[in-house]
Amino acid sequence: MKTTGEHLLRELAPQVLGAVVRRYGDFGTAEDAVQEALTAAAFQWPRTGVPENPRAWLVQVAVRKLTDQIRSESARRRRETKIALETPPEENVAPPPDETRAEEDDALVLLFMCCHPALTRPSAIALTLRAVGGLTTGEIASAFLVPEATMAQRISRAKQSIKSSGVGFAMPAPEERSARLGAVLHVLYLIFNEGYAASSGRAHQRVDLSSEAIRLARAAHDLLPDSGEVSGLLALMLLTDARRGARTGPNGEIVPLDEQDRALWNKEGIAEGVRLVTEAMTGGPAGSYLTQAAIAAVHDEAARAEDTDWPQIVALYGVLMQMSDNPMIALNHAVAVAMVQGPAEGLALLEALARDPRIKEHYRLDAVRAHLLERSGKVDAALPYYEAAAEKTASIPERDYLLLKIGRLRAAHPPG
Repeated sequence: MKTTGEHLLRELAPQVLGAVVRRYGDFGTAEDAVQEALTAAAFQWPRTGVPENPRAWLVQVAVRKLTDQIRSESARRRRETKIALETPPEENVAPPPDETRAEEDDALVLLFMCCHPALTRPSAIALTLRAVGGLTTGEIASAFLVPEATMAQRISRAKQSIKSSGVGFAMPAPEERSARLGAVLHVLYLIFNEGYAASSGRAHQRVDLSSEAIRLARAAHDLLPDSGEVSGLLALMLLTDARRGARTGPNGEIVPLDEQDRALWNKEGIAEGVRLVTEAMTGGPAGSYLTQAAIAAVHDEAARAEDTDWPQIVALYGVLMQMSDNPMIALNHAVAVAMVQGPAEGLALLEALARDPRIKEHYRLDAVRAHLLERSGKVDAALPYYEAAAEKTASIPERDYLLLKIGRLRAAHPPG
């Protein structure tokens, strides 16, 4: 399907799922039916055009499939996709009144529903990324740094747990909402990251995902305006997304942060993000998202790359490392240390990460090591790590950037 169609389907997916779950109550079966409806649309709409009321089209196809599943007592009937393609529903059928005037944003309700206490935190996040974010199982597995088969099993078990819990389609009470908030915020964080820097494929950025994450973060902020972490996450997204227009060149090539034209940065987004950080910092101790937002603000407020307050960034990453044993945070901390104390100090910090099974095979570790070796003047030592990073990444723009880097270094430093 064309990009616009893909974007529309991703936007409509949680709305349709919310409508079907609200009507039938069975999350797992409804999710299967909605996935089949989305598949039918992906095949049919490019040939026949997008219906006048695409949401109603998807709801009706999903309901038809769910009804068939219930009648046949079957978990799934993929053969019905062919019937949906051959006999499309009436395009102008309006959803029932209860589906058009839900009291809460369906996607936000789904977020909290998927983060039910019956689920483990990893399972809740994985299920929500699938149901609300529309990520594939492979993309979710990449975000969690686990094999795709493991993630598929996790999602399947999560859907069964939701069914067994009997949770209804409604926003939880305030006290229960607070208990689920951490998982909800982590879901939004992962959706945004996948949109801002796609883990695979030809596109470096997936604006539909990052925009949806920002929209949901705004909804969460409207619901919980006094939460410092909700404000911090929204600020982090805004401050990071503000650089989007400068992150790629005219041909889609990646432009590193220190080479970006900062005149292309979104000043309104930066101003809003800085305001959110400032207000949240005065309200109490900073959590992980607020601290990351503060780092993003330091980057965004520097008029030039050389004006960046790297000592402050090192200090903020030090705080983050005390909050979370996250190897990616440690990797970013090593880069910041290298900017302040020199590449040799950064390289020394990479030695521990090279033994960490969560990241030792990740392309970013090789890319950072190569970058710091290059900065040390050790181009010959850097090249094999650049090559390893290019081989490991599933992102085509990242691979192309690394290969171009390798070519330029070889041309500037011929052997012998």
